[in-house]
Amino acid sequence: MDVALLLALGLLAQSLGPSLGVPGRRRLSTLYPWHRAVVSGRVRRAWVIPPISVSENHKRLPYPLVQIKSDKQPLGSVIYSIQGPGVDEEPQGVFSIDKFTGKVFLNAMLDREKTDRFRLRAFALDLGGATLEEPTDLEIVVVDQNDNRPVFRQEAFMGRVLEGAVPGTYVTRAEATDADDPETDNAALRYSILEQGSPQLFSIDEHTGDIRTVQVGLDREVVAVYNLTLQVADMSGDGLTATASAIITLEDVNDNAPGFTQDEFFMEVTEAVSGVDVGRLEVQDRDLPGSPNWAARFTILEGDPKGQFTIRTDPKTNEGVLSVVKENPLRTSLPEGVLPGTPVATFSAQDPDTEQLQRLSYSKDYDPEDWLQVDRATGRVQTQRVLSPASPFLKDGWYRAIILACDDASPPRTATGTLSVEILEVNDHAPELSLRSGSVCSEPGQGSGLLLGATDEDLPPHGAPFHFQLSPRVPELTQNWSLSQINVSHAQLRLRHQVREGLHRLSLLLRDSGQPPQQREQPLNVTVCRCGKDGACLPGATARRAGGAGVSLGALVIVLASVILLLLLALPVALVARSRQQSGDKGFLHGLQDDLRDNILNYDEQGGGEEDQDAYDINQLRHPTELAALCRPPVRRDAPFSRGRPQAPRVLPSSPANIADFINDGLEVADSDPSVPPYDTALIYDYEGDGSVAGTLSSILSSLGDEDQDYSCLWDWGPRFARLADLYGPP
Repeated sequence: MDVALLLALGLLAQSLGPSLGVPGRRRLSTLYPWHRAVVSGRVRRAWVIPPISVSENHKRLPYPLVQIKSDKQPLGSVIYSIQGPGVDEEPQGVFSIDKFTGKVFLNAMLDREKTDRFRLRAFALDLGGATLEEPTDLEIVVVDQNDNRPVFRQEAFMGRVLEGAVPGTYVTRAEATDADDPETDNAALRYSILEQGSPQLFSIDEHTGDIRTVQVGLDREVVAVYNLTLQVADMSGDGLTATASAIITLEDVNDNAPGFTQDEFFMEVTEAVSGVDVGRLEVQDRDLPGSPNWAARFTILEGDPKGQFTIRTDPKTNEGVLSVVKENPLRTSLPEGVLPGTPVATFSAQDPDTEQLQRLSYSKDYDPEDWLQVDRATGRVQTQRVLSPASPFLKDGWYRAIILACDDASPPRTATGTLSVEILEVNDHAPELSLRSGSVCSEPGQGSGLLLGATDEDLPPHGAPFHFQLSPRVPELTQNWSLSQINVSHAQLRLRHQVREGLHRLSLLLRDSGQPPQQREQPLNVTVCRCGKDGACLPGATARRAGGAGVSLGALVIVLASVILLLLLALPVALVARSRQQSGDKGFLHGLQDDLRDNILNYDEQGGGEEDQDAYDINQLRHPTELAALCRPPVRRDAPFSRGRPQAPRVLPSSPANIADFINDGLEVADSDPSVPPYDTALIYDYEGDGSVAGTLSSILSSLGDEDQDYSCLWDWGPRFARLADLYGPP
């Protein structure tokens, strides 16, 4: 075949691809990677082999990819092979080649996200193994499919914006990723807001994910927190989707003026007093409680020309506290928990008596917590220890002390000064969960989830709003759980997917709004249970412990109760068995406690007389029924080969005259019964083997030997065996 014709046919087959061939079947394209053309006296390759494309996740396997051929030998005279990743390198077995036809096959599904292309080397040999062509390269490109869902970088995106912000104000940005090919539409992401309530105050840029305000009307006093449901979709918005939350908190603006709750307040105070609170003035302010926008400042405009009254703000209630100040007060403020030695204030008194120079000294007159220290010469006041926040003398955040200034005249004169120290709140406590456990329904669509609340020992503005978050240290929590803010102090925990029933231990991160904020990671035990239509746990749907390990308290109580019941049932049986055993040890019959028996006693012996109870008990013969029940042949325990036949039950005597015959017959039967003692039986316990120098220990078998026994060795055992040696013969 002409070289140019081969080239044209090869290019045509490759360009047309599957369109050639029988309908319904794919015609395999054929490549001639080693075909060379002579141009201007030089040998060069006719063309560069284009990459071979195959889609990932292809399931019809094995799947033919391409056929390679060499035109140096006729068909059937060339052996083809390939090498490289996917063949003889990891991952092995993905591709193979028919060594005679040169057809390359795909044998396993491909994942573009793991490997996006394979570079193989193809070889052509003759039947003898000699190289026909130089190795050539084959590149296989994995075509992407939309098999990856987009994923938001966070479960919830937090944002803050001032109330009353103008339209177009930036709030936060939502970001998502997609593992598919970024050069294809499979990873072309589009953002949208699925739910935000009414009116729609926020918008999201579909390309960047930026969230902005779209109209006026953001009022913190109406809605403090907005919870938006976001969606991201690939395929330019028409493909796979994922959702997340955007929690937007409105920051307070001082847009509400305080107002008195009454037009007039009536109060009374005793004359000639100082440093006494007269009454409280109640005000209202709709701004954020505890914030600077909420804290009221009071001023006496008129009615007190001599300045005998003062008014201060209660930081907890925002009320104005009116008090009498006859002497000039000295006011200052300190943060809570200041260390000993912290300067507080300096008192400086003046003596109007200028006729002679007076020396002044300073001291404490009233310091109920002994918190302060006064320098007598300079009037400098400083702390001498840490003041407890729980001090009963800390009233509405204020601590009061009275300082005296005294001259050295005769008689001395004194002046009184009031020191009022405002203890400023410091954010030194992290918020805590109000409840550490609860239950949710195993079906995500059932129930209302678990309502979580938080508290903080700090005063505003170092407390609410609180921020709830699943622990960032355990990122897998976000796969099954979602946490959404409800208001400034509560959040709602829900299931994203159905999980196993039982106890689940979660970890939550709580943060307050203080400066700087305090946060704490806290455990939360959540019981997942089957629920009814009303969203309540069904009876009997008690949660099992997480991990399947351990036993619940109820199960443990049941097990212990069962064991105790079994012991109580077995105790009477054991007592009866022990009673029978003790009775059997004493004899065949149950005797009376004083053991009164009718016995045949032998008095012609030098024995114990009536105290000797080793004779026959005739009382047993007088009760033949009991004797019959107890006359069972004893079990022979040393007969290794056979056991005697059980004796037939004997007929009991019908009258006392037949007792002697009954006894004699019983003795005769016992003498002829091999299953009752005394025993003299040759027992073989083990086989010692041949050639043992030790003789048998059986007195019966010892008589079978022909030779006489030699006991002369006993004399060699020492003086302790001399008596035994003397009994068995001379040395």
